[in-house]
Amino acid sequence: MLAMLRAGLVVTGLFTLLLGIVVPVLFTGFAGAVLAHQAGGSLVVRDGKVVGSSLIGQGFSAGRYFHPRPSATSEPDPDKPGSTRPAPYNAAASGGSNLGPTSAGLLSQVQLGVAAEGRAPVPADAVTASGSGLDPHISPANAARQVARVAAARGLDPARLEALVAANTQGPEFGILGEPRVNVLRLNLALDALR
Repeated sequence: MLAMLRAGLVVTGLFTLLLGIVVPVLFTGFAGAVLAHQAGGSLVVRDGKVVGSSLIGQGFSAGRYFHPRPSATSEPDPDKPGSTRPAPYNAAASGGSNLGPTSAGLLSQVQLGVAAEGRAPVPADAVTASGSGLDPHISPANAARQVARVAAARGLDPARLEALVAANTQGPEFGILGEPRVNVLRLNLALDALR
C-alpha cells in the first residue's frame, strides 16, 4: 500500500514539474524567440509609445476616425452587486453579450444601430459585436461606408481614403481562411500619418 502511494506521489510530482513548469517555460521561450512580436501582445508602437494592440479592439468615436465594431464588454456594477454594466472596449472583461438570434434585446440594439447609421444597407459588423466584444477588425464594406464621413471631417478627397482603406485591407489568412478585413487601429494610424 505504501509503495503504491509513494509511486503515485512520485508520478504526480514528476508530471506536475514536467507539464506545469518545464513545458510552459519551453513554449514561452520558443514563442519569445520565434514570434517575439506576437508573444509580446502584438503591441503597436507610434513615436516610441505603445498606442494599442493589433489584436484588441479600441473605441474611436470622433468623426475624423474610422469606427470599430460595437463592443459588448461589461464590468461589475458597484451599485448593484451581482449585476454588470456596459464598459465598451474594456480589454480586462472580454466576452460577448450572450444575446442569441431570437433575443429581443439584440434585435433592439441592431435596430438602434441601423437607425444611427442612417442609410441602408448596413454591414452586419457595423451594428453587432463580435464574440469577444473586442474585435479589432471591420469588414471592407463597413470601412467603405465610413469614408465619406471621415473625408468630410478631415477635408480629404474620398478617393484618397478609399485607396488608404484598400491598402489596409487584409485578405483571408493563407488565402483561404476567414474573410477580408481591415484593422481599425492600423487604419486610423495610417490616416493620421497622411500629409
